[in-house]
Amino acid sequence: MKKATIAGAQNVEVSVKLPSEKTPQEQLAIMEEYTRVHQASLSLSKEEREINCLQVIYPTLFRKTEPGDLIAGRLDFLPIGFGCVTSLGGVGHYCVFDKLSKFRDSLSDPADQKRVDDLYTYWEDHDTKALYCNDVLTDTTIGRFIDGHYPLMATARLSGMMLDYPMLLDNGIEGLKDKIRAKHDPDNEFLNASLKALDLFQTTCDHLIDSIAESEQTVQSLQRIKELELMRNDLKVIKTDTPRTFHQALQLVWLYALLAGCINYGRLDDFLGPYLQHDVDSGLITDDDAFAYLKSLWTLIENRRTTVNGRIIVGGYGRKHPEAADHFARIAIKVTQACKYVEPQFTFRFNKETPQDIIDMAYDCIGSGSTYPTLYNDDVNVPAVEYGMRVDHRTAEQYVMFGCGEFVIQGQSLGTPNTLLNLLKLLTITLNEGVDPMDHEVKSGPVYIKPLSEFRTFDDLYDNYKKLLDYYFDLSVDAQYYSYQLMNREVSFLFASILMDDCIDRGKAILDGGIRYLGGTNETYGNINTSDALYAIKQLVYVQHKYTLQQLNEAALNDFQGAEDIREDLWNQPKYGNDVADADAFANDLFEYVAKNIRQRGIDRGMQYYLIVISNNQTNTEWGRETAASLDGRHAGQFMNPANNPQGGAAKSGPTAVLNSLATFNAKYHGGSVQNIKFTPRMFNHNRQEIKWLFNTYFKNGGCHLMVTIVDHGVLEDAQKHPEKYPNLIVRVSGFSAIFVNLDKDVQDELLARTLYDE
Repeated sequence: MKKATIAGAQNVEVSVKLPSEKTPQEQLAIMEEYTRVHQASLSLSKEEREINCLQVIYPTLFRKTEPGDLIAGRLDFLPIGFGCVTSLGGVGHYCVFDKLSKFRDSLSDPADQKRVDDLYTYWEDHDTKALYCNDVLTDTTIGRFIDGHYPLMATARLSGMMLDYPMLLDNGIEGLKDKIRAKHDPDNEFLNASLKALDLFQTTCDHLIDSIAESEQTVQSLQRIKELELMRNDLKVIKTDTPRTFHQALQLVWLYALLAGCINYGRLDDFLGPYLQHDVDSGLITDDDAFAYLKSLWTLIENRRTTVNGRIIVGGYGRKHPEAADHFARIAIKVTQACKYVEPQFTFRFNKETPQDIIDMAYDCIGSGSTYPTLYNDDVNVPAVEYGMRVDHRTAEQYVMFGCGEFVIQGQSLGTPNTLLNLLKLLTITLNEGVDPMDHEVKSGPVYIKPLSEFRTFDDLYDNYKKLLDYYFDLSVDAQYYSYQLMNREVSFLFASILMDDCIDRGKAILDGGIRYLGGTNETYGNINTSDALYAIKQLVYVQHKYTLQQLNEAALNDFQGAEDIREDLWNQPKYGNDVADADAFANDLFEYVAKNIRQRGIDRGMQYYLIVISNNQTNTEWGRETAASLDGRHAGQFMNPANNPQGGAAKSGPTAVLNSLATFNAKYHGGSVQNIKFTPRMFNHNRQEIKWLFNTYFKNGGCHLMVTIVDHGVLEDAQKHPEKYPNLIVRVSGFSAIFVNLDKDVQDELLARTLYDE
């Protein structure tokens, strides 16, 4: 009997998807054929089943090349198919049930609706994520992503795949086949299926070549004919040979990423820079040509509409070709500034050796109103990754970030965030003898939670809260590890596995023992609300003796109605984000307890690493809706603090103070921590030298990362009232950017609550 509710949204999705090119009847036929092939392949190995199903959707789901495209490859996604992540369909053999239901409702013929119903019934028992949820979710403790009723959310996905593109570029498709054949293992199902996957890549090249040739017959512009001819000829090259030009290398990487279902691209500056430099030096292309190619790539990534992904990273330690990579980076920054897209999430790794002109270009790009690049401090992050992921320094230099800020090692590790923990909800449960005040359900499991009257000291309370945290840490690591086991039981992720070290050498898929470093990340929410609340309790109850713990909790249970004075006292206590040593130290104490204990549990469970990531991808707002009033003065249902930043309205001491607080957390204990700050254009652009001093001090003091939003006073408020006037206003939500008017109102409210610095 199923425990899991599989309908409903399964992903934070604020980007409006492009409609499918296929007619509803064509879509239905493809989904039926995929389902038929899957069912017919149930008795086969997972590898054979996967390749059989992939042959149904590739190249069938490829869209036509659009007029401005300079790189070939656009791909549709249906409610049923194969993928790695929920941003594009789902994981493994997937069915997105709510989207399938909407598709059904769009059909007028009852017979067609019945066909969809039959698909729905079949996939209830075969969708990879549904299988996981049925095994893992519980009635009170673990809910699916994104169901905020639970303190812990768990999911199955393969987010953050950052492939070894140099392996692809150095070998080409036929070279990869040779590497596989060299294993001399004809009975290895993974290797045999991998060869078929590479054959499918070549079939897709042929399909695109034919499609482009058809387009050439109807085009009048000589310039466009030349562009189409370039794409067609380069597809012929990359079908078999290693790329020789910048355009060929771009095309190969992009097309492979599409087939692999990967939505993050990593250190393209280092991989593609040498091709760019060679072509420019030889006179084959100009920087303007390279700009046009990259702008086309940026547009293709934006059109995938994955919301929180599309990472392209430039700069930093560990690059093999730093001068050529910097050439790429300079052009890429110009493209980002010109496009001002939500995606790709353009990211800048810097260090003490980074050329000043590139740093200045990055700041100019941010100051122009783009929310990119995001800034990552290698002098802090590289040694932090070395410790946190337990890798050597050279390996740590290859860290890359994805999604909302999680780290992996490109081509070498997997660290998908399949568990999410609400620290604040767990505190409210601790204050109510294990009961969640939002729905009155007991959610403490076997952990005994004392009545409030028995907490004689603050340490009594804190220790009981930590016992509840420990219980949920155990739940989370088991859920994380099982997500890998379940996905591995069902699929091999063939295209991704081929380009991950050391899958070919070991003859094993990513999750079957092929990946070099199997890790994980646990997203934590409400961190700062929780530490602020605990600090306020300590001060008002156990130091000042102004209130009893029962009085504070009773006020919170009534959402402070009739107890506004208590809320004022709670809100006015020293808070993280104001450079107050005691408040910051308390936040750091909670952070290290959570981070160290989760990490150790992952290691004990057999993973290379299991690190917390302090992000929010607007889940801080969605989870806040289901979290009771808290003793930092936050109202019931209100958004929680974003990532590692103070609660909206709590930072009252200026940008230097907030950055000083942000820098207190030791980066080696987490696997990514989002830091946001917001300035007016006048402040950021007219006081650029002061901004540089401010940021330099923050980064020298241990700041690991910064995401900067530039917006005028009143613009967001006006956009909320008159959305039609601001269809393209981009804002930094947390680990991702979004069109402001596409966000839910309470998400907009959370952004408005963040301090905007103008002096």
